[in-house]
Amino acid sequence: MIYLEPKSNDPSYNIAFEEFAFNEIANKDDVFILWINQPCIVVGKNQNTVEEINQKYCDENNIKIVRRISGGGAVYHDYNNLNYTIIANEDSEANFDFKSLSQPVIDTLAQMGVKAEFTGRNDLVIGDQKFCGNAQHIKKNRVMHHGCILFDTDVSVLVKALQVSKDKIESKGKKSVRSRVTNIKPHLADQTITVHDFKNLLKSHMNEKYKMVDYELTDLEEQEVLKIKAKRNDAWEWVYGNNPEFTMKRSRRLLTGKVEANLLVIDNVIENVKFYGDFFGVKDVNELSEALKGVKYTRQDILSVLENKEIQSYFMGITLEETLDILID
Repeated sequence: MIYLEPKSNDPSYNIAFEEFAFNEIANKDDVFILWINQPCIVVGKNQNTVEEINQKYCDENNIKIVRRISGGGAVYHDYNNLNYTIIANEDSEANFDFKSLSQPVIDTLAQMGVKAEFTGRNDLVIGDQKFCGNAQHIKKNRVMHHGCILFDTDVSVLVKALQVSKDKIESKGKKSVRSRVTNIKPHLADQTITVHDFKNLLKSHMNEKYKMVDYELTDLEEQEVLKIKAKRNDAWEWVYGNNPEFTMKRSRRLLTGKVEANLLVIDNVIENVKFYGDFFGVKDVNELSEALKGVKYTRQDILSVLENKEIQSYFMGITLEETLDILID
């Protein structure tokens, strides 16, 4: 296994670094990356950025907004948050499920005297409080699994920077965000341990298990990372996108995530549709949007399109009938 650690706290660079590792470095071997970002919000690939963040607060507090290539929900990072990435190929020992790829974090905390567990679709918890959310990007026989670990993050800033939708609050029994999340540090017997100490402990655990080899990018590889950075998070179109006006917005919160469909319907024909949410999928959901353009806005006509698609490739864990119900009554 190859170990990488970007020499930057710039989230635009680090996310590009991670994508380059997925596309190129993982051709050599499986990859493990540890990285820390300056204060920022990272939104999931399929999310509507405007609805996920408190833009005014972020602007006033110099919190950068970036978007990753994996699905899932928006997360807040700061200098006391640790991000980890595992990139695994199909013929490696690692399985592609969230729980198996989250195990190194659980095992490292166990060595530190903290009992952590995997729960739900992609969360790590201590007791009933979440300290790490995970997301995945899958392409052919390769998976990128990454997690955002709250070690000693300023939760008060997290609460103010993120917009929390009403349905998400209600789905959690109306608990506040603050009560639903926790940092690792309060649970440690040794309160002198820093996020950098924890990073080294996690790296040491992975090294014992996989005999990692440190790798530094060449100058040419660095240039490729910068090209990805320019294309992705230096571009407003990627972070925010050009969102057309829609005549209706429909959403459902399902066990595997929230899916929202914004539809532009003219003369009972779908002119445009955009899907948002914290769902996961292997295929680009924009492909499904394109297939629905020009279709009559009737349940039967929409069903005739969806029946010919591998729905779970776009919305993992969501059925054909549930997808239909998202779009039309």
